[in-house]
Amino acid sequence: MKCPACNNESTRVLDSRVASDGVTVRRRRECSKKKCGFRFSTIEEIEILDLTIIKRNDRKESYNKEKLKSGIKKALEKRPHGDEEIAQLIRDIEMDLQKTRKNEVDSSVLGDIVMKHLKKFDKVAYIRYASVYRSFEDVKTFEKELRSLKKK
Repeated sequence: MKCPACNNESTRVLDSRVASDGVTVRRRRECSKKKCGFRFSTIEEIEILDLTIIKRNDRKESYNKEKLKSGIKKALEKRPHGDEEIAQLIRDIEMDLQKTRKNEVDSSVLGDIVMKHLKKFDKVAYIRYASVYRSFEDVKTFEKELRSLKKK
């Protein structure tokens, strides 16, 4: 890993700790160049590789964490959740995605996983996401979803 201060190609790890979420690792690093010696931290997390999402029209596209994050952030707009809570929600969703052990996943499966987690995380965000994901046609469909949410 390059040093952010001097761009030296060589840095060494001074300390590694598992973060409180149990999934990410925080590493304290130092530039190996004697004149620099700059210290900095990095975060290492699991990356989902070689996952293809099959869209409703059978088009395939590579899994994109930023696209997932964007959709969730829209659903959570103006809701009382911090960046770390949202990051943990996304990690939980990705963990469930990895548990499928498949290289190709239907977008409906991904949507269901997101909805399951949002339902527990924030019911308002869940309804917002569901209204787009399930393409509510009218108010009655929306009311039906709200009633089912209230029952639980």
